[in-house]
Amino acid sequence: MNMSVSEHDHGEVREPKPSFIKGLLFLFVLLIVVAGLAIFVLTQRSSEGPLIISEDPTPLSVDVMTASLQQSLDLDEKFTGLVAAKRTSELGFSAGGRIARMNADVGDRVVTGQSLATLDTRGLRSQLNSAEAQIAEAVANHALAMSTVERQNALLAKGHVAQQRVDEAVAQATTARARIDAARAQADTLRVQIDLSSITAPYAGVITRRNFDEGAIASPGAPVFELVESSALEARIGLPSSLAAELVVGDTYELLGDRGPVAATLRSVTGIIDSSQRTVTTVFDILDSDAVSTGAVVRLEMQRSVSELGLWVPVSALSEGQRGLWSLYIAKQEEGAWRARPGLVEVIQSEGERAYVRGAVSDGDRIIIDGLQRITPGQAIHPKLAPTATTANEG
Repeated sequence: MNMSVSEHDHGEVREPKPSFIKGLLFLFVLLIVVAGLAIFVLTQRSSEGPLIISEDPTPLSVDVMTASLQQSLDLDEKFTGLVAAKRTSELGFSAGGRIARMNADVGDRVVTGQSLATLDTRGLRSQLNSAEAQIAEAVANHALAMSTVERQNALLAKGHVAQQRVDEAVAQATTARARIDAARAQADTLRVQIDLSSITAPYAGVITRRNFDEGAIASPGAPVFELVESSALEARIGLPSSLAAELVVGDTYELLGDRGPVAATLRSVTGIIDSSQRTVTTVFDILDSDAVSTGAVVRLEMQRSVSELGLWVPVSALSEGQRGLWSLYIAKQEEGAWRARPGLVEVIQSEGERAYVRGAVSDGDRIIIDGLQRITPGQAIHPKLAPTATTANEG
């Protein structure tokens, strides 16, 4: 039994171990991998050195326009003004009294001389009747006095009366004549008061305000109606002094109203600069009063040239920068490749989809006009002239 066990143990110790063979196989595989890497590196080499594996990404295709600077900027500016009536009057009674009739209301169009309102004139007419009676009495007394003078002159010629009696008769006749004149003056005064008890339109126009109704007591001078002249309108427009000097008094210009063009003749240029607006007031006479209404806004278009070196670019070519400036991208060729480089500009004037700018732009620069959100400074690009780029810079 002991011998069989020891023989079994002796057989297990003598079996060969595989660790050495595995090590040789691992070393062999490692050598093959290293050799493969070496061969790959050697095959990738060129005469100028190792090949650069990482390359720039594919250039981004962008639309560009060619910059063409201009020396000045022609601005089409619009200046606004208000249409107003040449004459506006507040009408009232010169003397107070009770209003008997109101013949017009707000919105009525009236003609020259039309009666608008009257006071109760019964008291005045009664006084006028009394004055006319006094005139008749004075006339009768004057006639009697003149007859007395004739008789006294006849008696004086016969020597029946003294000269004093003649003189007294003449004095009485003169007094009677003065009473006639006084009575007539009183009657004329009453007639004037009766006339002033009626409001009549001094010119053709439109009633824009009515402050009283029948039966009300109007105090002297209180405005009863506001009358605005409708047949003669004018427009007052403030202009810079340089532009106002270009206008010619008497010439006809076209103003723009809400209902279309309005022809107007320049009546005057004040020549005085408004301290708050820094403008000169110009006054235009509206030729057709039916083409525009009182209070309407009208505009005068004029072109002004500003000496400012710059160019027009599409708004899509601009992105907001800092401190009130804007930035755009210029396509620049560097070492045979096109790259996007930013430049700061200032917006001088904007009109719809375009803007006039000045700044870091030179003649001939290729300005990227769209897709700025995809571009970063120094990015590789492929510029192509946009079909509309030829008209983008027209002023």
